[in-house]
Amino acid sequence: MEPLTPDMLLAAYANGYFPMALEHDDPELYWFNPAERGVLPLERFNIPRGLKRVLKNHRFTLTVDTAFETVVRACGTLTKDRQETWINEEIVRLYTGLFEIGHAHAVEVWQEETLVGGLYGVSLGGAFFGESMFSRVPEASKIALVTLVEILREAGYLLLDTQYVNEHLKQFGVEAWRKQRYMTKLEKALSASPNPSSFFSTVSVRKGLASASSARCT
Repeated sequence: MEPLTPDMLLAAYANGYFPMALEHDDPELYWFNPAERGVLPLERFNIPRGLKRVLKNHRFTLTVDTAFETVVRACGTLTKDRQETWINEEIVRLYTGLFEIGHAHAVEVWQEETLVGGLYGVSLGGAFFGESMFSRVPEASKIALVTLVEILREAGYLLLDTQYVNEHLKQFGVEAWRKQRYMTKLEKALSASPNPSSFFSTVSVRKGLASASSARCT
């Protein structure tokens, strides 16, 4: 079978599909298009009260797109709290390829020189497809998510897709959308003009999270 390419992956996202491995050591990928889709409405994104206090006093350093592959691999690392993962080497290859052409981004959270949390996802038009996040210290991934939402709002994105609804995301106001509603919103987001994806890196640089030399345009 012909190997998947980043362009094939983008075409799949534009049609409501995303790939996952069943296990980290399974070389195969499988396509998913769930009947209900997790969506975080950007205009109603909720920051829990406790996290608001953390945001005022945290000592983390946040960056964008400085350690993309490291973030992906950290999201797929098995730990005592994460006994399984859908991120295999093919996922790492494909999404690193998307990053190299400006269609994937990562938000990184650091304590001094140590990466302690982050997330990554796919950017296409006015839609951002959140893929995975990780946290090695309390609140790190949550702070990454808040930072991502700030960037998406400022850049003019219309859709933040979380794939599924889970307990972690419920505190932020995630909603389960039926497929028809999701596809209608996705179509609108993909045709947004001007293209919000072209502003992701610009906003990141303006917020001091990325350097101009590392900015990627789509």
